Amino acid sequence: MTGMRIHPVWRVSRSVRAIVRGSVLACAAILSSAGAGPAEAQTSRPPSTTGTFTHPTVLVTAQKEPAEAQTLPVSVTTISAEALERAGVEIVSDAAAYVPNTYFSEFSARKLSNARFRGIGASPANPAVATYFDGVPQLHANAASIDLVGVEQVEFVRGPQSALFGRNALGGLINVTSVRPGLDVWTGSLSVPLANSAAREVRGSVSGPLVDDRLGMAVSLEYDRRDGYTVNDVTGNYLDSRSAFSGKGQVLWDPEGAWEARFIVSGERARDGDYGLSDLGGLRANPFHTARDFEGYTTRDIVNTTILTSREGSRVSLSTATGFVRWTTEDRTDLDYTPAPLLRRTNDEESFQFTQEARIASAAPLSLGDGAELSWQAGVFVFTQNYDQNAVNSFAPFLLSPFVPVEVSQTSPTAALDDVGLGVYGQGTATLAERVDVTAGLRVDHEQKDAVLGSAFTPAIAPPLDIAADASFSNVSPQVAASVRLAPEATVYASVARGYKAGGFNAASPLGSESYGEEHNWSVEGGLKTTWAGQRVAANLAVFRIDWEDMQLNLPDPGIPGQFYIANVGGATSSGVELELNAQAAPGVDLFSALGYTRARFKTGSVSSGVDVGDNTVPNTPEYTATFGAAFSRDILPEVGVYARGEITIYGALEYDDLNTARQEAYSLASVRAGVRGRHAFVEGWIRNAFDTRYIPIALAYDPRLAPSGFLGEMGAPRTFGVTSGVGF
Repeated sequence: MTGMRIHPVWRVSRSVRAIVRGSVLACAAILSSAGAGPAEAQTSRPPSTTGTFTHPTVLVTAQKEPAEAQTLPVSVTTISAEALERAGVEIVSDAAAYVPNTYFSEFSARKLSNARFRGIGASPANPAVATYFDGVPQLHANAASIDLVGVEQVEFVRGPQSALFGRNALGGLINVTSVRPGLDVWTGSLSVPLANSAAREVRGSVSGPLVDDRLGMAVSLEYDRRDGYTVNDVTGNYLDSRSAFSGKGQVLWDPEGAWEARFIVSGERARDGDYGLSDLGGLRANPFHTARDFEGYTTRDIVNTTILTSREGSRVSLSTATGFVRWTTEDRTDLDYTPAPLLRRTNDEESFQFTQEARIASAAPLSLGDGAELSWQAGVFVFTQNYDQNAVNSFAPFLLSPFVPVEVSQTSPTAALDDVGLGVYGQGTATLAERVDVTAGLRVDHEQKDAVLGSAFTPAIAPPLDIAADASFSNVSPQVAASVRLAPEATVYASVARGYKAGGFNAASPLGSESYGEEHNWSVEGGLKTTWAGQRVAANLAVFRIDWEDMQLNLPDPGIPGQFYIANVGGATSSGVELELNAQAAPGVDLFSALGYTRARFKTGSVSSGVDVGDNTVPNTPEYTATFGAAFSRDILPEVGVYARGEITIYGALEYDDLNTARQEAYSLASVRAGVRGRHAFVEGWIRNAFDTRYIPIALAYDPRLAPSGFLGEMGAPRTFGVTSGVGF
């Protein structure tokens, strides 16, 4: 591919082969000398090199109830706060590198981030992968990709989860939980990373009891900024800079052992530069360079308020999750992306959502006799969402027509979208003979959507457009799963689930495409979860097939550059395999890997924008993903240790659009990190994208009069390096 650097791929492949050989040898050595158990590879703080070395049990809330990840009949990858710290992960999309068949298509401006699991994704306005923060869903992706401040762990659950989580979980779930405030001792930390591109950051947190064992608080703050990577050749300025302040405050009240309440407020104030977009062909020939006459910006403000309560009784447990999410964004950009003053766009969006969930569950399994037990849960979920957009596209004289000699402003769109929904769900798990679990779940959803859409020209060269519409959607989402414990260290499972995503209205679209219909899919999955070698090796395997209909796809508006809308394009299938293998080869030596293969294709007869796309590859779906890594830590003094870590992530080729007219070939990213840590302080050096691989992870079809290649793209981050130091107590 023109302009791409090929040498990192073959260098990486040699490294991959070496790591694979090392992993196999290490696992073989372990198996020849020990028994079995779960492993969570990668250790950050240098552990003691004496005594046993086993991985802790990983608890997740992937099915709303705390459970061991290795026992659930679902594909889930959990990344703890310690793992996030040792890998230098600060946003959700970076954590996805450790999850098979997971890909984020996102721009440098942080509001536009779209998760895709196993080929399933959609528009940020109606995501197919649900993101939850402390039990509260983010109904619009503009509020989902935020810095991970004060986070306990991140769970990536793959496959439809609509039976428990509703409409936006037909591709899977990202579940983020915050660190609980301390009730017994005070703890705190402060870290300062400094890097190239004038990047600097400050992260701090403090947590502890206000009243011993009764009332605790926690505060986490972060400020980060960096210069841009893309140069505007017209002015010599960097375009895609980033700057943000984020914070989270919590209060935990635990008046007695069975009841507690938790209040969480988090927020972000981001002031980013413009998009680093440019003609795809030009970027490949001259990476990180563009030319435009206007330099814009993007801003985002988010405030999340969450109230959690729980009551643990002898027979049942009760819990509630109340969420208020408000966000606003503002964009100013050169919409023609050329040095000529042709097109500019201002875009203001805001949204407010309220969600309320109440859940009841069995506190202990109910005996069914003859060694059978039943655990159950049920709940109700209600929400409201209000979204408003006001965008203005300004056209230079004569651009729309040789007969219009003045500048024209098109107010398109002005949109007010209101949504109210109700969901009721239940799930039960019967355990037979302590070895077989059979789970059945069902959710019923109903929602009402109203839209007021407008468009007008100034001067009035065409009549204005005013549309008022409404629609309702109802759905039943079942899920059935069974798992069998072949041995204490091995579980085999199978599941069948139906995923659902509601239809709705586009804030902007070509005439006649203002609304879109529901999307559904059926998913069949089977897997094996095993642990070996005295809880030092874990190997999880999953195979899946997904069949979905009336697929919603984000498409470019052919009449207005840079504007997208959702349309149903027909059916598609996705099938593949995933393997996660993690091992502790010796005290302080960890090996980790995650591999995935996905074949996602449109069904015969699928039509997009009037073109047959049957058998084309679903866009933004890498053919495979693979991550290999190793971490080492060793005590050199009683309270001082050294550590090092290296990893490589490889993405297979992916198509940029549904017509499969442009693609990104396979590429790889390598990172290394090493440092020294004492009891209360640490310092480390790190490099990301160590080989400085040039790649374009996202591109969109564009007017060839403005982008000669027919696509606009944005470069992925170049090599970055820096030093981080910190203290803690």
